[in-house]
Amino acid sequence: MDTKALSAAQAYASALTGKSTPGTDAAGAGAAAGPSFADLIKDVVEQTVEAGEKSEQTAVKAAAGQAELVDVITAVNAAEMTLETVMAVRDQVIQAYQDIVRMPI
Repeated sequence: MDTKALSAAQAYASALTGKSTPGTDAAGAGAAAGPSFADLIKDVVEQTVEAGEKSEQTAVKAAAGQAELVDVITAVNAAEMTLETVMAVRDQVIQAYQDIVRMPI
């Protein structure tokens, strides 16, 4: 997992636990010091798409005899891990939203 995906996962985890991340205070007022959570998620989604495209390109090269099978497997595994990470974060965001909706006022 690359640094941007890890940063997004850490930002999400800190948002869930209510702990501040470096550069922000506990209330989140220091958000101007770094990228927003939405920006981090956007970056991770873009990286997921790029990883999928790379694995497709590698598979096409392998079909044409220009790439090794190991390269295809590595690219597909990287894309799969990235996608699974994004889906796990998505599931947690949905769960958090559902928990908020169920909270008594």
